[in-house]
Amino acid sequence: MTGGSAFGLTVRAHRRRLGLSQEDLAELVGVSTSTIGKLEAGRISQPRPTTVRLLADAFGLTDEARDTFCQATDGTPPVARVVAQLPPDVHPFTGRAEELAELDALLAHPSERPTVAVISALSGMAGIGKTSLAVHWARRAADQFPDGQLYVNLRGFDPSGRIVEPADAIRGFLDTLGVAPDQIPPSPDAQAARYRSLLAGRRVLILLDNARDAEQVRALLPASPTALVLVTSRNQLTGLLATDGAHPLHLGVLSPAEARDLLNERLGNDRVAAEPGAVPEIVAACAGLPLALAIAAARAQQSGFPLAALVADLNEAGNRLNVLDAGDPLSDVRAIFSWSYATLTPPAARLFRLLGRQPGADLSIRAAAALAGVPVAEARRLLSQLTRANLATEHLPGRYTQHDLLRAYAAELASPAEAEEALTRLIAHYVHTACTANRLVYPNLDAIAVPLEPLPAGVEVDRIADHDAAMTWLATEHGNLLAAATHAAGAGLHAYTWQLAWGLDTFHYRQWHLHDQMATWQAAVTAARHLGSPSVLAYTHRRLGETYRRLGRSAEGSAQAREALLLFDGIGDRCGVADVHLDLSMLAEKQGDFAEALEHAERALAATRSGEAPVTDPVELRMARALNTVGWFRALLGDHTAALVFCREALDINTRRGDEENIAFTLDSLGYAHQHLRDHQQAVDCYERAIDSFRRLGFASMTADALERLGDTHHEAGQPVPARNAWTESLNIRIKLDDDSAGKVREKLS
Repeated sequence: MTGGSAFGLTVRAHRRRLGLSQEDLAELVGVSTSTIGKLEAGRISQPRPTTVRLLADAFGLTDEARDTFCQATDGTPPVARVVAQLPPDVHPFTGRAEELAELDALLAHPSERPTVAVISALSGMAGIGKTSLAVHWARRAADQFPDGQLYVNLRGFDPSGRIVEPADAIRGFLDTLGVAPDQIPPSPDAQAARYRSLLAGRRVLILLDNARDAEQVRALLPASPTALVLVTSRNQLTGLLATDGAHPLHLGVLSPAEARDLLNERLGNDRVAAEPGAVPEIVAACAGLPLALAIAAARAQQSGFPLAALVADLNEAGNRLNVLDAGDPLSDVRAIFSWSYATLTPPAARLFRLLGRQPGADLSIRAAAALAGVPVAEARRLLSQLTRANLATEHLPGRYTQHDLLRAYAAELASPAEAEEALTRLIAHYVHTACTANRLVYPNLDAIAVPLEPLPAGVEVDRIADHDAAMTWLATEHGNLLAAATHAAGAGLHAYTWQLAWGLDTFHYRQWHLHDQMATWQAAVTAARHLGSPSVLAYTHRRLGETYRRLGRSAEGSAQAREALLLFDGIGDRCGVADVHLDLSMLAEKQGDFAEALEHAERALAATRSGEAPVTDPVELRMARALNTVGWFRALLGDHTAALVFCREALDINTRRGDEENIAFTLDSLGYAHQHLRDHQQAVDCYERAIDSFRRLGFASMTADALERLGDTHHEAGQPVPARNAWTESLNIRIKLDDDSAGKVREKLS
């Protein structure tokens, strides 16, 4: 293949990913439709560098992806991001030769595959080894899927009932495939379409583990015959067989020979040979269930007792183990876990019980230490005991989880009192760390008082060094923090409920997790009513109102804001009053009433300049926001000279305070005023500085808005090329956000 052909295929793939025709792309780039056609057909071997850069802009490529694309004209095909999410293989893996051969047959005749994704649905009872088989085969077949392997545990049978929603799984896959959070479309349907387009034509293996039903799986199926989906479930997933062409594979118990091989591998040939009569009895008692055999071997390994002692324990529990033959998996697992649990040391047994009650999907070593109320080093040692006994899994370095039924069994063993104390410690750990992270993400939030209770004994806060580490921690723990907030609300831990909402707020705001932001603030409002603190209640109403506004629910946003205004006014909190008026100004702007918006902004400014109290740091920060907002609405109403005065004063305060977020917003306002005063160079400088900050902070929508205004300024100054570049980048962002205003930018480009 020539360099031009490789580049042409890349251009075509990106164009189709965005749903553009050749005419659309030609219009965006500013070349003829025939040029695009020749590029894609490989008839232009060395496209102009300018054209290549414009194509990269049109496709929204940045950083490494952009460099790879721009270098692709030298004959080297661009390399797509390859992901390898498969969990570690079970070692040693024994048996299942017949099932492995059946799975291999799926790949033996590619030409005979159907035109939709091939699905292999593994079903069987709990503990039968579905995930082990799926992961082992997937790793064996990984080299036939050079574009990557995706994995998600759908938690279809989580004892808490908190299954992974398909939309959440798709968002996780988009993150893994390199889609920046601010580029993920807001609607679930658009996210699913983006997911399918990213996998189009790619040789990818997707392992969907522990599915509840066909409906949970169906949205995760890529519309590409080059991908293969492997699904495990406790159900038979008949719907996938009937409507989606799935290939069924029912998993039964191990044969006696396979069960003996498993014990030989786990215990060692010498030990098994020393007590040959014990092995058949262990195999018979475990009824060929791989999980039962593995736990029996772990018990023998840990205790070091003769295998005959293990046989005696199995026979003593004969009545319960007979249930195994009756096909009641819950009773089976409980019986098996009971004697495995009995081999644990008392501290390890206690941690095992508490793990069953923790609300999240997994937890870190430090979180486990908080749960148990022990030092981190002790928690690490206890977790190692549990993993060796197959009673916990280190699914990622330093992060631990349990199989669904293990959690259900462990939860039954924990007394309500010890569970309540443990969960209070765990949630305290999450609250304190989340609030620390929030202040690192947005340092000026230190001005907002969030009084935290002292940490309970035996609880430590995660060590977070800086802004980037804080964002990483919040992203890693996001699901656990939401689960903790839900538990706190249900358990009546009212202070922790609203404080978790606060700790997550900036992360939710910048990463566009609007529905999660709404849910946490709704719970926070309810919690605040119980606390009896007017200031906390006012604050939670205000933040919930702001979330409603961003979701386009203006009436609810206005109602929440006005409730907050009454409360803040009642306690004489002028910072709170100013904040609410600024929120109301943005609501009025969204409704197109700039005069009312300016009125609220001026009321906010008056509240900060009332002279009733000294100008403290919090007051000065509100004053800067109010000054910029007044300037912005003055500009929108045509008074651009006055706008400069207000915004420059705001910029001075924000610069002195080092508030990058509000510096960016103020620079954007200044750019708008300079643009309409026809001071184009000053406008360009302000817009470009604002755009740099918006990008750094993850404000996708504001980046798109500022880019559009930058393009307008270049266009007015008679500079068509930079105008087109700015508009094109703005359009690409809005397409990714599924923003209705994309059409307006398209009109400017045309």
